[in-house]
Amino acid sequence: MARQRDSRWVDPALLEVSRPRLPWWTLLPGWVKLVLSPVAAVVLLGWIVYQLGRVVYRYPLSLCLLVAGWWSYSGLGPWWFCALLTVLLGLLAVWWWRWRTSFDRVALRRVRTEFRRLVVYAWDWRTVMRLSDLTKDKRGREYRPTLGRVRAEGWRDLVRVRMVKGQAPEQWELHASGLAHSFNAESCRVRVVKPRRLELDFIHSDPLECSIPAPALPEDTTGVDLRRVVIGRTETGKPLRLPLLGTHVLTCGVSGAGKGSLLWAVACALAPAIKAGRVTLFGIDPKGGMELGQAPEVFEQVVYDNASRAVTLLEWLAQEVKRRAESYRGRRRMWTPESGDPFLLLVVDELADLIAYQTDRTLRDRATRAVQAITSQGRAPGVCVLGLLQDPRKEIIAFRHLFSTRIAMRLDEPAQVDMVLGDGVRKRGAAAHEISEHTPGVAWVKEDGRREPVRARVFHVTDTHLAHLVGYLTGRPVHPVPAEVVAFPDRADQPSGGAA
Repeated sequence: MARQRDSRWVDPALLEVSRPRLPWWTLLPGWVKLVLSPVAAVVLLGWIVYQLGRVVYRYPLSLCLLVAGWWSYSGLGPWWFCALLTVLLGLLAVWWWRWRTSFDRVALRRVRTEFRRLVVYAWDWRTVMRLSDLTKDKRGREYRPTLGRVRAEGWRDLVRVRMVKGQAPEQWELHASGLAHSFNAESCRVRVVKPRRLELDFIHSDPLECSIPAPALPEDTTGVDLRRVVIGRTETGKPLRLPLLGTHVLTCGVSGAGKGSLLWAVACALAPAIKAGRVTLFGIDPKGGMELGQAPEVFEQVVYDNASRAVTLLEWLAQEVKRRAESYRGRRRMWTPESGDPFLLLVVDELADLIAYQTDRTLRDRATRAVQAITSQGRAPGVCVLGLLQDPRKEIIAFRHLFSTRIAMRLDEPAQVDMVLGDGVRKRGAAAHEISEHTPGVAWVKEDGRREPVRARVFHVTDTHLAHLVGYLTGRPVHPVPAEVVAFPDRADQPSGGAA
């Protein structure tokens, strides 16, 4: 008994290993397995056919070329195979030389898509998902996002993904930068297609690197659609259509970002309607006319300061909004050309000078109240405000929400992107703070009701275009005055003791 009391024997710890889990069908009796074996064979055959169908669907061109090459080489011999291959390459070369657009759209895009899907994405998909913490493990089983359709467009790759149950798009937005580097792309944007379906845009180059010249002024005065005013091109090559009727537009960007080209692109697009009297422009340029003074003939009235004249114009427009609302009561809900009133567009360059930087508090408060009245009530009566500024902070413009269309050109800080376009837009790829200073006019356009912003570049409007615009509206030719270039004095010509 004493020996048993003094015994220091300790039971060993349990072995901490996961218990093996056998498939449920292994526990069935033998006769049940025999009865279900035909069903299992049919299911297995269906799974094999499904997998082969997926391969054929995703790589049709590669499989056709592989089958045709094997058949011609084995059936006709190596010499005929080389001859047919040479003829095929010659036809492709002629196609590329004569009809390059259709060749890129039909042949090159298909080849590029299948190659990049197999070599770039499918090859490393499992590894990248694991290292990016986008997989889930439960009881030894790995749940991994499914790689779907891939479409390569040269400057970007569109990759469809089916998320794992329990994932959210915000998780992919947090890993967007890592995914871009993993697949050798410059950036990655995340878009929601439908529940549990995402589309990743892997950007490889910038299609908006070169400026886009402004088109010629049309002669048709009835072709202006105020809901879809073309002012540039998107990165996909489609026209950038800016809505003016039923909305207000706020454009933010640092100095030199291209805000001047945007407002003159709007004026050029509206030129036929201005000439016909269906659209009237008013302008306020607190910088003394450095921008709007280049073509004052475009405007019905333009003010070159932020003092009492500018405030008077704003208050008159606010009264015009109320007058139209009263006259439309019971007759129409939205302005139309049949109302007999022209569509009014107010262009304010450097809006902050009116509502924030004005030293006279009385004038500043009057201007703020007038702008708020126009932006809150002017959409239905046919009055639109196109405001441009550099600082989008709440202290500068506290009513950004009244502008349902917002444009972010080159900005200084990442936080300013969400200030202009909305919370969370920067995480989805709208990096307006990364726009190069060598690409003025590039911007992100966000409309209320659309989750995803659009990246585009507005037309480059030069002084020559403005001269043609003035001549188009006034009927008299106007020639731009070339600037005089003054030679910089030589240091040897400077008197001694002068300032450098």
